[in-house]
Amino acid sequence: MSPPLITHIYTADPSAHVFDGKLYIYPSHDRETDIAFNDNGDQYDMVDYHVFSLDSLEYYASSSSSSAPAPLEPPKVTDHGVVLSAADVPWVSRQLWAPDAARRRGRYYLYFPARDAASVFRIGVASGPSPTGPFAADPEPIPGSFSIDPAAFVDPDGPDEPAYLYFGGLWGGQLQCYQRGNAPEHYDAAWLGAREPAGPGAAALCPKVARLADDMRSFAGPVRDLQILAPETGRPLAADDHDRRFFEAAWMHKRAGVYYFSYSTGDTHYLVYATGDNPLGPFTYAGRILEPVLGWTTHHSIVEFGGRWWLFHHDCELSGGVNHLRSVKVKEIFYDKDGKITTEKPS
Repeated sequence: MSPPLITHIYTADPSAHVFDGKLYIYPSHDRETDIAFNDNGDQYDMVDYHVFSLDSLEYYASSSSSSAPAPLEPPKVTDHGVVLSAADVPWVSRQLWAPDAARRRGRYYLYFPARDAASVFRIGVASGPSPTGPFAADPEPIPGSFSIDPAAFVDPDGPDEPAYLYFGGLWGGQLQCYQRGNAPEHYDAAWLGAREPAGPGAAALCPKVARLADDMRSFAGPVRDLQILAPETGRPLAADDHDRRFFEAAWMHKRAGVYYFSYSTGDTHYLVYATGDNPLGPFTYAGRILEPVLGWTTHHSIVEFGGRWWLFHHDCELSGGVNHLRSVKVKEIFYDKDGKITTEKPS
């Protein structure tokens, strides 16, 4: 495994993007806390975001690569400092969790989840003139948004570059509180004990997706379920299939005309993916990307940079296994002749 990319602060949930030939990472920022570990995730008590950039990942290239040997020294990672704090956003009460970023028509957008005054997770947006900001947050969350882990995807091949926002997370992410409908007014912390479905015949809860409006600050249509199907049946994954069902950490990328939706299975600690031919789904489960690492959570991004594909993720090696003190890592991934993701370079 590669060493941590960033060591002077704790970082997690890395969203990596390439803008004008430079790689930018938008992670969450872990900090020390005495809050006890619990399934609501209260120990992940983050209050701000940094942006990081670097010019090369050759140091982290797989040893199986046929290119020249990687440099002996790791690349310099630039910390551009705090670009947004909870104190900057009027509606936020606490917990700035995993963010993402996007560029459209020369403007940059930072999407972030946080708890509002009622302790309900919503998704906010901030915008700025460059990949490193400065970012100014809208005074209210995105209308119709809820839960956590926003992932923005601007389709480079679509007419007029359509943009989508994927989101959702179980347990502390409150997705199970919306089993009556895809709208904030359907939030019900008590319904069915606010637990995810279980038992024979129960389908897994779906991640959510909505088309973004031209302003990138609102939804252009309703929030929809993003269906993930089992390849052996063509039916939605079962709620009890914790090795494959969606838990959190939505990510979308596109390669060779195929849409790849990847995510974390949560309590089984895998990163997995599904494929489809439409950004709104349905998607069919296709396999694992990463086995369990040190620490409870697994959150990631996938990006092409320098002619190679890279998986960014995090673990707790830097903190010696403290679950809420994580660090970003990166590894090279590959695609076989059928477009399946593999961690070994195909022969």
